[in-house]
Amino acid sequence: MENKASSPSKGLLQSEELYQYVLEKSVFPREAEFLKGLREVTAAHPRATMATAPDAGQMIAMLLSLVGAKRTIEIGVFTGYSLLLTALSIPDDGKIIAVDLNRQAYEMGLPVIKKAGMDHKIDFMESAALPVLEKLLESETNERSFDFAYVDADKVNYWNYHERLMKLLRPGGIVCYDNTLWGGTVAMPEESVPEWMEAGKKWTIEFNERIAADSRVQICLAPLGDGITICRRIK
Repeated sequence: MENKASSPSKGLLQSEELYQYVLEKSVFPREAEFLKGLREVTAAHPRATMATAPDAGQMIAMLLSLVGAKRTIEIGVFTGYSLLLTALSIPDDGKIIAVDLNRQAYEMGLPVIKKAGMDHKIDFMESAALPVLEKLLESETNERSFDFAYVDADKVNYWNYHERLMKLLRPGGIVCYDNTLWGGTVAMPEESVPEWMEAGKKWTIEFNERIAADSRVQICLAPLGDGITICRRIK
């Protein structure tokens, strides 16, 4: 497979050439062959741009290693690029609770996940995420027991997810929220924002403001992909 992104840069770098440089010099030389295969499969999906950007994925893999993640949650799976990346990064007895409303997209990437021998780490649930998180919180043993979470789902519920994940993550655990720059619209004047992005801009700005004021977490909004906010639980 050619080492080139399957779609134009989702990021905010100054040029497509600069983005390709980052991929070719940093990301692709270290990207697992199975992840390359999953990118290729995803490229055939009509909404391929929904996939986690490979440069953001590289950072997520490092975070997983830094916290020694073993038990994780993923909200919003799509075809499974970030899911496979997580599975490859955690120990063989690690587990991922993966939640998405669309099983069809997940099954598009599942053959690659199985070929990689990673499917035994994944507990996929075809469901809205809030009921799953609420169910987990019914057991006290789940509180403060997860090492890592990744959220790439409906923006209107980001804060609802955050409140529940703060109970599920252990101190020192990390949650990453994707699309927190929403195509750069968060800093655009209203008249410049495409109509289909207006609601997402509103929800994203609200979330960014609330997370910045949340004393429970240390944060960093990294301009990778479409913006990814890293939150480390500190209390």
